[in-house]
Amino acid sequence: MPELPEVEALRAFLDEHLVGKEIAHVLPVAISVLKTYDPPPGALDGARVTGVARHGKFLDIATEGTAGELHLVTHLARAGWLQWKDVLPSGFPKPGKGPLALRTALTGGDGFDLTEAGTTKRLAVYVVRDPGEVAGVARLGPDPLAEDFDLAAFTALLSGERRQIKGALRDQSLIAGIGNAYSDEILHAARMSPFKPTQNLTPEETAALYEAMRTTLGEAVERSHGLAAGRLKAEKKSGLRVHGRTGEPCPVCGDTIREVSFADSSLQYCPTCQTGGKPLADRRMSKLLK
Repeated sequence: MPELPEVEALRAFLDEHLVGKEIAHVLPVAISVLKTYDPPPGALDGARVTGVARHGKFLDIATEGTAGELHLVTHLARAGWLQWKDVLPSGFPKPGKGPLALRTALTGGDGFDLTEAGTTKRLAVYVVRDPGEVAGVARLGPDPLAEDFDLAAFTALLSGERRQIKGALRDQSLIAGIGNAYSDEILHAARMSPFKPTQNLTPEETAALYEAMRTTLGEAVERSHGLAAGRLKAEKKSGLRVHGRTGEPCPVCGDTIREVSFADSSLQYCPTCQTGGKPLADRRMSKLLK
């Protein structure tokens, strides 16, 4: 799933390639992708792109046209992606069983496709007058890389929480943009168990977690800066130290990276770095092993 660093890189890429250009048409190919109907996608025809923003994991393409200010907001979900094309195929794509979900064509012949792999379709596109009309955007917590999101703000955010820190980091209404992969990376950098309760964090641990979060995300954004959209997935994978690396040696201590599996996801961690050398039970309701 694309998370904050990849979506931020896509935002920068689209800001460079889209702003100032005119949209020829926005064509939903998969019935499930469009989550709004008023305004319709056709209201974007002839509109000029004025900016590209990111809200957590949401991309927001702002436009101005005959219908006024409109926003094309996208959430790529778990298996969605954006593919930029300097020259789009001619004609209109036909709905089918392929990965193509939506095509945005520019009057110059270039544009982008939104695709989604697999059979579970969660990629979402909204055409709205204000991004705040999208429920997922409206409920977002603060951006972890925002200049005003300092240690005091992070401490205050966690002060009322009583749950495992892994779940808190992934809660978009608490902190926007962090998913399964980067929460694993942040906790490894902070040398903290994913099952540690937030209410048990000491001030020193909270500070270490904040620093790990800012550093991990900031470095990932920096690595992705300037990359073409097609190279971002490979860059994300290559930069991960523990997530998705079950059975490999920890790059910090050399211990074997272990995994805890859930119904629809898994987490990875290093026992030596994070749990005092003790492996976590591979069950959803595992108790904390300090």
